[in-house]
Amino acid sequence: MSRFTLAQVKEETYKAKDAWWTVFLVDPLAGRMVVWTANRTNITPNQLTLGAGVLGLLSAICFAAPIWAGPLGWAWLLAGALLFHLSFVLDCMDGKIARLKGTGSVFGSWVDFVFDRIRFFGCVMALLIGQWLVTGQAAYLIVAPVVVFFDLLRYLNGSQVAKTRKTMKQALAVAAGDTDRLRDEATNPDVSDPEDDEVSETPANADAPAPRGLYPRVRNALLRHRVRPHLFSGIEFEMFVCVVAPVTVLVAFFTPLNSLIIPVAVFSCLALGFFEVVLVARLWKESRRFEVRRRELAAVTPASAGGS
Repeated sequence: MSRFTLAQVKEETYKAKDAWWTVFLVDPLAGRMVVWTANRTNITPNQLTLGAGVLGLLSAICFAAPIWAGPLGWAWLLAGALLFHLSFVLDCMDGKIARLKGTGSVFGSWVDFVFDRIRFFGCVMALLIGQWLVTGQAAYLIVAPVVVFFDLLRYLNGSQVAKTRKTMKQALAVAAGDTDRLRDEATNPDVSDPEDDEVSETPANADAPAPRGLYPRVRNALLRHRVRPHLFSGIEFEMFVCVVAPVTVLVAFFTPLNSLIIPVAVFSCLALGFFEVVLVARLWKESRRFEVRRRELAAVTPASAGGS
């Protein structure tokens, strides 16, 4: 029986571009755990998804524990943050195991997505409502639905951006009579990553000079480390709210503040909102190029038909 190596896991399961939180804080641990799991166990991706859900449930319980834990409430918040991060590590492992062993399924992808949403919603509610009950500050009740709204906005907007991009690609393939491309689109169930800026940054003219300036340099530096330039995606949003925010309870040991949970949550919503606007702006630019290209193809097709 062949044994999987870390190099093989990196080559076959790591994404070419990923969130910086995943690249620096998850993959170094998840990759090594995948090697051990794949070589020594028969654990399936769905079992890992279930394990991530269990850890998420335990994280939610820890976030709610300060209601009755008294002076040790801070320790429960730290435990909840650690468990939430570990649940995300397991959540990343299920996809890596599926790609490595070829054991993924459409239903498994659905289960993974639904469990992710339930886990985040449960942990957010436990954290923010729990802090409201502990501190009596109504601001936690105000922030809770705002956080949930931005999380839903992220996933709704992301899926629609990806579908719109795929629709434009298919329309151009039809207009150009590119049957090979249409066949690839039909047989490929994946939609493009809405946070991938490769399409937006690619010059329309292949002979055009490469873009210059600060952004291209920063972008290239990030890509050398597999970090996508979309710096605050849904992953960072979840991690800031459910890992960074509860850890800020430690400020209570050297400041008059109880924590920075609300400021971190507000920052997360603003950062996510900003990058969602960037996504929409890129989509708008792509749609304008799409309309220009479609008119060009429409003008070429009658001329070609007349010439024949």
